[in-house]
Amino acid sequence: MDHVVIGASDWAETTEFYRRVLHAEVIPLAGERVSLRIGVSQLNVHGPGVDLSSNVARLPVRPGNSDVCFEWDGPIESAIAHLNACEVTIETGPIARPGARGEGVSVYFRDPDGSLLEFISYFRGRPG
Repeated sequence: MDHVVIGASDWAETTEFYRRVLHAEVIPLAGERVSLRIGVSQLNVHGPGVDLSSNVARLPVRPGNSDVCFEWDGPIESAIAHLNACEVTIETGPIARPGARGEGVSVYFRDPDGSLLEFISYFRGRPG
């Protein structure tokens, strides 16, 4: 997958959250607009001032109505520690879930607008 779209109600708050919590590379666009690159994928952001009159989904993405999963490269315990360090509340998990690579372990949390985000770990080994 190349990119997906998320909605945001506040450019600065959304940008700061994804940069801090997901280590997103912020790609500046026209005006306040940004895209957020995470690894080899990208989140395109629809926020205040974006023209939603053409070339969007029939029901355009709105702030708070996305549900996106990111693969965590390591044990889920390190994802939990990272979220705790970022002062992000975990809503669910850790819990076993099927993902694109098979069975994984996930934790769920929300972005500033309430979109549901997930870290899934396929880590099977133990360090040391």
